[in-house]
Amino acid sequence: MTPELQQAAEPEPRGMGEASRIAGIFFEPGKTFDDIARRPTWVVPMVLLIAAVLLLMALFAQHVGWERMIRHQYETNPRLMQMPADQRERAMQMQIRFSGVGGYAGVLLGIPIVDLVWAAVLLGIVKGMMGAPVRYKQVFSVVAWAALPGVISTILTIVVMFLRNPDDFNLQNPLVFNPGAMMDPLTSSKFVYALASSLDLFTIWCLVLIGVGLKAAGGRTISTTGAMTAVFLPWLIWTLGKASIAGIFG
Repeated sequence: MTPELQQAAEPEPRGMGEASRIAGIFFEPGKTFDDIARRPTWVVPMVLLIAAVLLLMALFAQHVGWERMIRHQYETNPRLMQMPADQRERAMQMQIRFSGVGGYAGVLLGIPIVDLVWAAVLLGIVKGMMGAPVRYKQVFSVVAWAALPGVISTILTIVVMFLRNPDDFNLQNPLVFNPGAMMDPLTSSKFVYALASSLDLFTIWCLVLIGVGLKAAGGRTISTTGAMTAVFLPWLIWTLGKASIAGIFG
């Protein structure tokens, strides 16, 4: 039998199950993303992340409350405190009224939309600029599975929320896994604080996983350095832009 016929006769390697992929993302990301590149899926990781964040928001509404968070935001923002008291109170009450529904809707719609846009940006860089033969479904699946560390950070956030005094809990930066968590947002530069808060361990973890996934999808046509550059460069531009806006309008 010729090598070509022998190779054709060999059965394809059995794919990993979804449970194996979940474990593999944390312990064998290279092997797992090879399997994801061959058989792209996205439902399971996205449902897990959305469910975890919805649980966090439901528990936050009970334990801390949207009113406490929004009043704290107003009281620590000098520009908002310059508003007339009656206007400020009306604005707070309106924001409190819609914060819960808006928060849940933001999770249900925001996570899929962000993944869709992020995958499109990465596809444009990896396929359009680097010439890697990847498909949108592969990149979207990589982005969805690479977000699984977010489930861990959400669970840790819930634990911290119940350990701390509700008045001291900051939903926007709840964990001490970035330099911004050790800074005072009231006295620090808004630009520096926003930039430091973005340098989060879980964020970097997810970005590295996306790079590993893009390398698996692109195969030999893309280097590991190229894959990581394709991920970190647009993230860095976005982070600097977001920090600049915070510095100007914060």
